[in-house]
Amino acid sequence: MGPFVVNVADLVHRPGARRREQVSGTLSGLRVVDTSVPDTGQVVVDALLEWVSDGILASGVTTAPWVGECRRCLRPVGGDLAVDFRELFEDEPRDGDSYPLRKDHLDLSPLAREALLLDLPLAPICADECQGLCPSCGADRNVGHCDCQGDPGDPRWAALDVLRGDTGPND
Repeated sequence: MGPFVVNVADLVHRPGARRREQVSGTLSGLRVVDTSVPDTGQVVVDALLEWVSDGILASGVTTAPWVGECRRCLRPVGGDLAVDFRELFEDEPRDGDSYPLRKDHLDLSPLAREALLLDLPLAPICADECQGLCPSCGADRNVGHCDCQGDPGDPRWAALDVLRGDTGPND
């Protein structure tokens, strides 16, 4: 049994029975685009487990560190995720609606995995003020200005620029 498997024998078929459970461990393969939870990062699930008529309702929060690259300047960026959840564990789970309750055990790892994957930033930035990289020479605009002439424009629009009276990007 893994670190996210919880024995719930004391809750099963006892209306109103509840208890708080906190488990932690690592989950590998949590990656969306270039953002991920490190394979060695501690994932923590803090849940209130309570018996309801259909099974066990788990509500709480899962937390984990994340790392990635700034979409503007490509510097490393990271932070901590805290994702709220409220999910049902049933004897006969409905695909996409609930999770399996295996007699007197439930596994919180699929719940944590799904919650974290849905909340990982797709295109993180290091700061709102990040100016990114120069598209011509690749210089980091956060460090200083480059000597590029600016945006050369799209050559496919050159004929229309002539009609507008523009003869080049620096006019």
